[in-house]
Amino acid sequence: MAFDFKKEYKEFYLPPAKPTLVEVPEMNYLAVRGKGNPNEEDGDYKRAIEMLYSVAYTLKMSYKTDHRIDGFFDYVVPPLEGFWWQEGIEGVDYTHKELFSWISAIRLPDFVTREDFEWAVATATKKKKIDCSKVEFLTLTEGLCVQIMHIGPYDDEPRSVATMEEWMAQNGYEEDLSDERRHHEIYLSDLRKTAPEKLRTVIRHPVRGISK
Repeated sequence: MAFDFKKEYKEFYLPPAKPTLVEVPEMNYLAVRGKGNPNEEDGDYKRAIEMLYSVAYTLKMSYKTDHRIDGFFDYVVPPLEGFWWQEGIEGVDYTHKELFSWISAIRLPDFVTREDFEWAVATATKKKKIDCSKVEFLTLTEGLCVQIMHIGPYDDEPRSVATMEEWMAQNGYEEDLSDERRHHEIYLSDLRKTAPEKLRTVIRHPVRGISK
């Protein structure tokens, strides 16, 4: 049976619908950076997602090619993730999605090296006839975070964020958002097949303890 990151690492992908503290270790990702409204038809965001999945599935199916990855095992491609911010705005203003900056990402298994990544980008570009050169190999260590399972539309996320902030205030933590630590979302539902009120999204914010 294929290794499923969501099932094997439930602490990172399946939190309860209430705030919980988690220590997130170093992870490697496929990533594409961009700006603008993610809902824009034929926009940069949708092109970024196409690139990410093209490279991700090239790596997953590498065992059917001449390229051999040391330590490879069959796995389910992890869910799409996103790091979001708006320059000069504290928090998120969902009424101005055109101001979004983002990093779209898909987690990589630890056995994927930079050489394997470069092979997959070149192979996906050639076979899929999509320029995947904007995809990068990104290593992040999020560290201490608070997260929650948000159930409902993306535009209703401020409700869950407010719940997280209330929990932080009551438990001696504060947000630690910066250029290196971003508002983080993990998308567990297929937007094409799921009603907005049933969408499941992990929301994760970096935090630090408040000095007394």
